[in-house]
Amino acid sequence: LSTFETEYGHGPLANDRGFLNRGGRMLNEETYENFWDVMGTVPSLDQPGKSLTEEILDFDHAHPTHDVGRLIDSEGLRISGPNSYEHMQFTNRERYLLTKLMLLPESREAELDDMSIEQWFAEVPHFFETNFWWMWQTTFAFKKESSVAELRRYMNRMILEFSRINTLEGVTRTPYNQYESVILPMRSYLEDHGVTFVTNRKVTEFVFADTPLRDDIIFTGLKYEKVDEGGAEGVIEVGPEDLVFDTNGSITDSTSIGDLDTAIVEDLRYAPSALLWKQATDHFYNLGNPDKFFGDRSQSEWTSFTVTTSDHAFINEISRLTKQLPGNALNTFVDSSCLISLVVHHQPHYHAQTPEQGVFWGYALKPREVGDFVKKPFIEMTGREMLEETLGHLGRIDHSANPVSSRTEELMDTVINCVPAHMPYASALFNQRTTTDRPLVVPKGSKNLAFISQFVEMPFDMVFTEQYSVRAAQVAVYTLLGLDLPLTPLHHYEKDPKVLAKATVTMFR
Repeated sequence: LSTFETEYGHGPLANDRGFLNRGGRMLNEETYENFWDVMGTVPSLDQPGKSLTEEILDFDHAHPTHDVGRLIDSEGLRISGPNSYEHMQFTNRERYLLTKLMLLPESREAELDDMSIEQWFAEVPHFFETNFWWMWQTTFAFKKESSVAELRRYMNRMILEFSRINTLEGVTRTPYNQYESVILPMRSYLEDHGVTFVTNRKVTEFVFADTPLRDDIIFTGLKYEKVDEGGAEGVIEVGPEDLVFDTNGSITDSTSIGDLDTAIVEDLRYAPSALLWKQATDHFYNLGNPDKFFGDRSQSEWTSFTVTTSDHAFINEISRLTKQLPGNALNTFVDSSCLISLVVHHQPHYHAQTPEQGVFWGYALKPREVGDFVKKPFIEMTGREMLEETLGHLGRIDHSANPVSSRTEELMDTVINCVPAHMPYASALFNQRTTTDRPLVVPKGSKNLAFISQFVEMPFDMVFTEQYSVRAAQVAVYTLLGLDLPLTPLHHYEKDPKVLAKATVTMFR
């Protein structure tokens, strides 16, 4: 945590121990084609002789996910009866509207411009009380306010997962957290091949050549500040043969963190990475509209909390109550006013964890709502209060002789830290948009600039995935280097009769 405070100015905190896991994304073996291609070329740091693709898939096949406690209400786990998580609970009208959305051709996606999911299903508000929606929104971090165009893309691209969304069997997990299992090996590989990484530099301005009619986009420099040297300024000259790849927007920008006894202080800054994108749109008209994604936090914000414990008592209690071992769990409390979910990964989740330590995390998709047990908005709670709120929901389903509700103090004594992290832009890539609000990977007229992020426009594929980022990079490199090579082919399971048959059975279940 101390490094995070130093780099981003969040502090001082009373407690800087433990781990920070602001969020996580679940991989998918069948639909992350570009991702597996690239990871297949990167060697594992933990298992010499294996690629990252081999390491991750071997781990996942040895530890397959099967979630039996996906949804929890005040009655307990929804594992039987009419509310069982096996049932999607659609009405015929809801099935019709969902099918109509999925069958809308990509060529007509503009018909969904600036339309929310809530607007598409306005005539059937019951849709948002179905098991499907409870699972869908908390698996992928959608909201009612999110773009229905993105829901359409997900339903087509991830149709293979529709029939197993209740157990999350299609989720591919990494051996450790994704930073250590993916980013560090990639960085090591690149450093070994001569790539130089410069950190603690904040790019403050893009410098462009002023061309006639501004039809050409030509980068000539990057102005920056040295974050760790008192804000000293500098310029990186961009020559005619240089290329610039920009991540135009980050969903973890403007994160605020707290600790066990410190609530977060909300960071109200416009996303710094998107500010550069916004500045570029002042120069050129065809680079999209960053305000659609970073101008309305109500569509995108949520708050997570990471718990580090001195023993396994807390995780063992979660396992007992949810009837599953670590590595299977994504548990959503559907009765929670803040919509809290818990994620318990296979342990250890960090290389630095000692054998006796445990780490798990949770998140609230409605952080402005007042808690059911701690009577204040979730965003205003300390880490301790977030855990107390969570224990309150676990206590409601614990009917044992020695329930967790009677052992709150005992369990809290095992907590090293609970780190709240408020992310105002966590789901910004799902914000309502038009087909022109995201720039192309290589904008028209660009000579040396490409955007590689979740905020670029590519056909068919789905944002909020590592797959989308890797594919954007492939498009960028092939285009700017003039490589006449085919892109990694994408599967089209939405056209597979067997997959569609399974999805149909699930829709009527």
